[in-house]
Amino acid sequence: MPLFSNKFSPKKIPGRKTDPNLSRVVDLSDSQEFGTDIGPIKLRLGDQEAVFDNGQWIPETGPASGRHKENEKLRQAIKRLEDENSMLKLRAEILLDMVSWFKT
Repeated sequence: MPLFSNKFSPKKIPGRKTDPNLSRVVDLSDSQEFGTDIGPIKLRLGDQEAVFDNGQWIPETGPASGRHKENEKLRQAIKRLEDENSMLKLRAEILLDMVSWFKT
């Protein structure tokens, strides 16, 4: 034992034992399961099933699916009404400009 040794120095950690099954290289060109055509990602939790689409989990079955579909219809109706409202505001502004132009 050295005279000036550090008592708090960490011990060397032994190296990991490698599993020969994990160290093999996977050839992606021969395998169909690693391709880009994996299809939609589905998740099942109990009686509910959801699909991952465009960055969102969309419920397909269970009590949440009906509410989700109704919410999507309402969102589409809101978008349509907002577009119609902006068009009507633009028409009203154009009509006011025309009326003020005729008065001068």
